Amino acid sequence: MTARTQEALVAAQFGAQAGAYLTSAVHAQGDDLAALAALAEGQAGARTLDLGCGGGHVAYAVAPHVAEVVACDLSPQMLAVVAAAARERGLANLRTVEGPAERLPFADAGFDLVLSRYSAHHWRDFAAGLREAARVLRPGGRAGFVDVVSVGGAAADTFLQAIELLRDTSHVRDRTRAEWEAALDDAGLLVQTVTPFRVRLDFASWVARMCTPPAQVAAIRALQDAMADSVRRHFAVEPDGSFMIDVALFVAARAG
Repeated sequence: MTARTQEALVAAQFGAQAGAYLTSAVHAQGDDLAALAALAEGQAGARTLDLGCGGGHVAYAVAPHVAEVVACDLSPQMLAVVAAAARERGLANLRTVEGPAERLPFADAGFDLVLSRYSAHHWRDFAAGLREAARVLRPGGRAGFVDVVSVGGAAADTFLQAIELLRDTSHVRDRTRAEWEAALDDAGLLVQTVTPFRVRLDFASWVARMCTPPAQVAAIRALQDAMADSVRRHFAVEPDGSFMIDVALFVAARAG
């Protein structure tokens, strides 16, 4: 039997759904995306990396503000969708490169900005991915990471990780703010600001986007119904299964 790596699992999960992520309302808009993209404003000469680009929404948002955007992802199917969308949008300064977060195919200190959104919870090695982000960032450059964060205590954390994994088997972990800050510091990235957000997920589109099997959809709904009231309140679970998640933007700089 052929061994299945985390990278292969991520590529398989998301490659098949590349078009869905391009058109996903959650990924194509939102206050967190606007805040992340705002880091590129006023940096017309910047070379920017969209790390774990997925459907490319960060890259599309920052391309008008910078000299070049490199959209990097594990999935060649995702990258093909991003390249086609960039051509359709007239973004001639956007190019795509295939590669894992833990082994970026770029030279040291080659980027002025490194941005990443909803990617880090899929990384096989979170610490290594952050070290690579710091390595390819120039001294004095800035990095911005948006991801789901775990903030609701042990029971809520167990619930969050469980439904994430049931919905998408390439999920690794949603980390806490403290875990993020410690890992960024260890990677040589100095945290400047942390901005929290709450994002509503429409249940039907959330599972459809990943083509979650019916048995796993049923398991998620069963968990939602079975959890303590405090957990259900934290995630604001609605009758149809739609719910709220906690998200944070971590902005950091490389010393130098």
